[in-house]
Amino acid sequence: MAVLSIGQVRIHPGSVSREEATREAADILQSAGAVTGAYFDAMLQREETVSTYMGNELAIPHGTNETKDAILDSALSVVRYDGGIDWDGNPVTFVVGIAGKGDEHLEILSQIALLFSDEDEVAKLKAADSPEALYALLDTVNQ
Repeated sequence: MAVLSIGQVRIHPGSVSREEATREAADILQSAGAVTGAYFDAMLQREETVSTYMGNELAIPHGTNETKDAILDSALSVVRYDGGIDWDGNPVTFVVGIAGKGDEHLEILSQIALLFSDEDEVAKLKAADSPEALYALLDTVNQ
């Protein structure tokens, strides 16, 4: 089951605020039919209690456990902001929105954490010159 399609991968040349990046992640997940409109608020709630910054220029905004009913299906959104984002004082280039049905988000999270723990892989992801090239490099999270 693919959690990521090419339409859920974007590259922006500039920068946005943490909240704007979270909004885009939620919008992509909603367009994919994975979440309801309530999921954006759930993502913001999560961020208020614990930062979703993961290191290596990655943030993974996702909802709180209490808002599982806002999740309709498992999906990912991947947006690269080449201008970088200030994520609670940390530099973020990649914002990966996650919606996981049941416990599926744990498996998805571990795949992403694995990919982004390798600095060579992160360098390749940063160098990808199109959403298609970026999507091809993210293929491992779709297994």
